[in-house]
Amino acid sequence: MASLNKINKFVEDVLSGVHDFSSDTFKVALTNSAPTAADTLLANVTQIAVAGGYASGGYTLDGVTLSQASGTAKVVITDEVITASGASVGPFRYIALYNDTSVSPADPLVGWYDYGSSITLVDGDAITLNFDGTNGIFDLT
Repeated sequence: MASLNKINKFVEDVLSGVHDFSSDTFKVALTNSAPTAADTLLANVTQIAVAGGYASGGYTLDGVTLSQASGTAKVVITDEVITASGASVGPFRYIALYNDTSVSPADPLVGWYDYGSSITLVDGDAITLNFDGTNGIFDLT
């Protein structure tokens, strides 16, 4: 998968205690409109239509892990498989990563991935969101 494009406000949100990668629920939402580094909330993202198993708010990520070694914190996310079921999903080009647990602010964005071109999954098609399991999605040093 492409590299994470970090949301500018994410850095402040981490230091303000908005995100807890040890216990919060993180999700990915699909969009065909490019997010920007200045976007701060899921509400700023135009999601794709609800269909084919895609629900508003996207998919919950299982296996978000925070670790620390020698003063560097790393977040690793288990790969996520998205399968269209009963209808098509998309088109989408961008995967927006956000915190679904936070209520103030609600659904703050972490960042987004750009696939480079739009993708449509027809019924039965699947795509694996391949998060970097070795280096993590980002390091905080």
